[in-house]
Amino acid sequence: MADYDLAILGGGPGGYVAAIRGAQLGLKTCIIEKDKLGGICLNWGCIPTKALLKNAEVYNTIKNADKYGIKVDKISVDFPANIKRSRNVSNRLSKGIEFLMKKNRISHISGTGKLTSNTTLEVKNGKMTEIIEAHKIIIATGARPRSFPGMEIDGKRVISSKEAMVLDAPPKKMIIIGSGAIGSEFAYYYNEFGTEVHLVEMMDRILPVEDLDVSREVEKSFKKSGIKMLLGTKVSQIDTLKTKVKVHTEKDDKKEILEGDVALLAVGVTGNIENIGLENLGITTDHGAIKINEFNQTNISNIYAIGDVSGPPWLAHLASAQGHVAADHATGRSPKPVDYSNIPGCTYCQPQVGSLGMTEAQAKEIGHDVKVGKFLFQASGKALAVGDTTGFVKLVFDVKYGDLLGAHIVGSEATELIAELGVAKALETRWEDIAMTVHAHPTLSEAVMEAAMDAFGSAIHQ
Repeated sequence: MADYDLAILGGGPGGYVAAIRGAQLGLKTCIIEKDKLGGICLNWGCIPTKALLKNAEVYNTIKNADKYGIKVDKISVDFPANIKRSRNVSNRLSKGIEFLMKKNRISHISGTGKLTSNTTLEVKNGKMTEIIEAHKIIIATGARPRSFPGMEIDGKRVISSKEAMVLDAPPKKMIIIGSGAIGSEFAYYYNEFGTEVHLVEMMDRILPVEDLDVSREVEKSFKKSGIKMLLGTKVSQIDTLKTKVKVHTEKDDKKEILEGDVALLAVGVTGNIENIGLENLGITTDHGAIKINEFNQTNISNIYAIGDVSGPPWLAHLASAQGHVAADHATGRSPKPVDYSNIPGCTYCQPQVGSLGMTEAQAKEIGHDVKVGKFLFQASGKALAVGDTTGFVKLVFDVKYGDLLGAHIVGSEATELIAELGVAKALETRWEDIAMTVHAHPTLSEAVMEAAMDAFGSAIHQ
């Protein structure tokens, strides 16, 4: 029996960060993972998809190089090489996590772990079984794509994001069910490489968790690029045939069958809470997620849960932040809990989306008197210079105190630009502070300053 101060079940962006933080604080730490370190995010999610999306961006730039005065003839795509680059990036980073475990003297135990008491885990790897004892345990088992009866993922005709990352060639026609970040990113990617994409969304707009103006801007761009969007449309069933799929849709009592080569199911995830011993210990779960308090403790005080297994929002950077808090709390410290009102959400299609805090509608709904500032990238010198003027920065402020309630960016590099607003919100920055902070010229980030000015009627460049 191996004895540890801290054992972490799952090696994703929550688990490995918690392990490193625990080791930094002097805890004898182990991490249990049945697959590659890095979890879904590094191996089959965040990182490899961004590599693919960059491939699509480069291809788009080459196809439109003439607007920059550059002539490119006979463009061709090596799609297997496109996929291979993504896998190489992922594999390289996974090996980097292995190095970090060794560097921090963290024991990496390969196998499937299960809680057998509040201080012990059983780890199986083939015919080998090992018992781990730990004073503190962090559950970081992640989540998996959600499916529904009549819409089961078979990995061939009905696929998840994992299979979408390694297709041999772009399908002629793809039906994507769900227009959240995953669905929208793959819609952009496959459309760029010539696939006829049909994006089906049950709500009345794509990216339904985003600010209404942001959703409409992405819709406009997708429509222009040829992506077909079916909004306010439900999927009742998917029929899998030998060479195609039939997707049964309903809208306003009107039924329609869409046929395609493949259907991508992108309707959310559910936590990996099964077969890890939660029931025997009486650990409380709710709707496929482990319930936690502000320090990520479960109802058993020495057992924590972090990341996707603890429920939405299902974001890698949130998992890492929770891992930091849980590891600190496990050492007896009093860490500052994660501020869930200031978690950036990013979508990496083109145009990109970066947002945090409340939408304009949410702020008004809970009673805020708001001022909204907006600056269009078409008025940005840098955006004009780089040749991408799509989108805007939209900031939502409280009138009484001038506090930043929400920030919403759509356009080039939106996922990078949003970080500035996260710092501003964390520091309780008022609109004047953002408006009067000198931003370098020419940069896209000037749009943040201009949007703050616009909120209170002092915009300069529009």
